[in-house]
Amino acid sequence: MPESPRLALLASPTDRAQEAEAALMASHDWVSLEEADIAVVLGGDGFMLQTLHHMLDTGRVIPAYGLNLGTVGFLMNRQKATRPIAERVAKARSVAVAPLWMEATTHSGEQFSSWAINEVSLLRETRQTAKLEVSVNGKVRMPELSCDGVLVATPAGSTAYNLSANGPILPLGSSMLALTPISPFRPRRWRGAILPDSCEILFRSLEAKKRPVSVVADQKEVRDICEVRVSAARESRLTLLFDKGKSLDERIFAEQFLV
Repeated sequence: MPESPRLALLASPTDRAQEAEAALMASHDWVSLEEADIAVVLGGDGFMLQTLHHMLDTGRVIPAYGLNLGTVGFLMNRQKATRPIAERVAKARSVAVAPLWMEATTHSGEQFSSWAINEVSLLRETRQTAKLEVSVNGKVRMPELSCDGVLVATPAGSTAYNLSANGPILPLGSSMLALTPISPFRPRRWRGAILPDSCEILFRSLEAKKRPVSVVADQKEVRDICEVRVSAARESRLTLLFDKGKSLDERIFAEQFLV
């Protein structure tokens, strides 16, 4: 990283983020995202995910420092501070996050692929319970899972939808994935699994026409799927920047003691 990194300023379209962008515009000599060494992202977690997806899709991945102008801001830093933004960025800690790579095939044979930074989730489309076959590294581990859905979460995403579905919180750097059922009906007592991120997970939709299933990779949805493959893209790691003492690993650690 250069001693004086070039910064790009990106803001979500919300009123709060736009106002913050206007206030910051004169405080630094900003460059375009294509020229930047670091992206300063104004908004919430959703806009940060959108920005990271754009980097992955374009193949130009640079560190991202977020300022929270949204609701939760789990991936962001606090917006109110007295220090100049360039100083905050220079002193920030970096955290590496490996995204997931999802490949889905629909009933009609169409194929779709997408990145997922938080999770890939399979969800029933109708009132009919989904029936799924679950394989890991080519071996069928669960011939039939009846459920509302199932998800695969990264450590960074383990405190999001995964935690709401009673899945485990995974520390950053654990090189693990959470495989978590959503309202499982059969087997009723199955709580999910923790898998090495070297695994490839394959889901097949059983009775797919009667029980249609969609797949969502973060914010991208594909409907009427018959098969979904999920694996960790460890060669495409992202870098998030956090103020000292407020890093993502500390937040994930703290979540385990909330009551």
